[in-house]
Amino acid sequence: MAKAPKTAISPTRADDYPEWYQQVIKAADLAENSPVRGCMVIKPWGYQLWENMQRALDDMFKATGHQNAYFPLFIPMSFLEKEAEHVEGFAKECAVVTHHRLEPDPEGGLRPAGQLEEPLIVRPTSETIIGATYAKWVQSYRDLPILINQWANVVRWEMRTRMFLRTAEFLWQEGHTVHATDTEAIEETERMINVYADFARNWMAMPVTIGAKTAGERFPGAVETLSIEAMMQDRKALQAGTSHFLGQNFSKAQEIVFQSESGSREYAWTTSWGVSTRLVGALIMTHSDDDGFVLPPKLAPIHVVILPIYKDDSRSAVMEYIHALRDALRAQSYDGVPVRVEIDDRDMRGGEKKWHHVKRGVPIRLEVGPKDMEKNSVFMGRRDQPKSVGMDRNELVATIGTLLGEIQQSLYDRADQLRIENTVTITNEADFRDFFTPKNAGNPEIHGGFAMCHFADEASIDALLKELKVTIRCVPSENNDTPGTCFATGKPAEKQAIFAKAY
Repeated sequence: MAKAPKTAISPTRADDYPEWYQQVIKAADLAENSPVRGCMVIKPWGYQLWENMQRALDDMFKATGHQNAYFPLFIPMSFLEKEAEHVEGFAKECAVVTHHRLEPDPEGGLRPAGQLEEPLIVRPTSETIIGATYAKWVQSYRDLPILINQWANVVRWEMRTRMFLRTAEFLWQEGHTVHATDTEAIEETERMINVYADFARNWMAMPVTIGAKTAGERFPGAVETLSIEAMMQDRKALQAGTSHFLGQNFSKAQEIVFQSESGSREYAWTTSWGVSTRLVGALIMTHSDDDGFVLPPKLAPIHVVILPIYKDDSRSAVMEYIHALRDALRAQSYDGVPVRVEIDDRDMRGGEKKWHHVKRGVPIRLEVGPKDMEKNSVFMGRRDQPKSVGMDRNELVATIGTLLGEIQQSLYDRADQLRIENTVTITNEADFRDFFTPKNAGNPEIHGGFAMCHFADEASIDALLKELKVTIRCVPSENNDTPGTCFATGKPAEKQAIFAKAY
């Protein structure tokens, strides 16, 4: 019996998917656990990736008329108390500041002193503090709309953490807008979820489904929540972004009132929307393999890494050839930006150096030595393909943008095929139970997928979902107009929903 090929990451996805995920992060040098429980240190390679995500999203936000601002990290507890449903949804995750200074402890060390008159909540989300600010800014319909985004960190006191996917502190952006009519606010909610879907599909190479959350899965205090849902390689769903139509709930709590054109006093209509560093986790679980991280070229900090191969007597000639190659590649463009190229001339073994970049997910590796120079060629490895090939230098320079585009598309197509193959329509409870029962005895994490089911109402199937640890991910917005019968109760049902196990 042939031995399984050795992989750079151990365990493999099939053997232990959760541990594989952690090992990819470690091997790619993306982040590490911090001394503070549940928090992480994002290392330079991981942070460069986040910066690329920020730049792309920020450009998309500004193209839709939004501006950036910044609001306080601390929120008076009384602000959250004004919106009962909202505070109930976040109460268990709040970090609370009760003192404002330290003093020496008679028994040694330090102790809190100077108790605050009112506790402050470390920002879990900013609807209430931003709403209080907007209440001062909004007086007339002429002040509307307000279209503002904030790049910030938030704290949610998670008990079970996993780097990038669920940490006590994470980075994100949160948009908060105010409108004169419900129609404008609903349009904004839909516009921004489509921005997120565009980013996921065209930058992350990650297929997503847009849909509305059910009442039980909705953002606390929202009238409607729209989300984008993606399938990870273990067939679980990941909520990759949300956009919330808040109606007048927060306006009434924070007194965001304006004088309309007719002269009447009216409560404004608000929205909020956000994505976070969870998207880095989404990239890992969508594209990576048993050799490490796999990066879509549009987001990769480096598009091409060049690895010199030489002996001492050939170093000068090889490096001259490589520097000229680097400059020629940098003069080319991909997706409207210069190709990002680096030379790795560190004093280490060639194989070790190659695997360093494989595990980090660099889209294209070029190995160049004296023999390649003689043939005016390079030895090219694409991260989306297992084998390296020889290629003419001039052809490589001329087609580098095309090659990167092919890699971007191949990653999307691969992820989309996984989603298609693991999405089924289910019409009865027996098949539903069977679909969500682990079939891989060696790794119960890998099973199921997306089940498309008609359902009558959430309450009637809640017990079944809790038993199987399945959630309703969303009610898809497109191609969902055919009525049917509920898979569990047999009652008439207007829409289908995506059911899945999820992160």
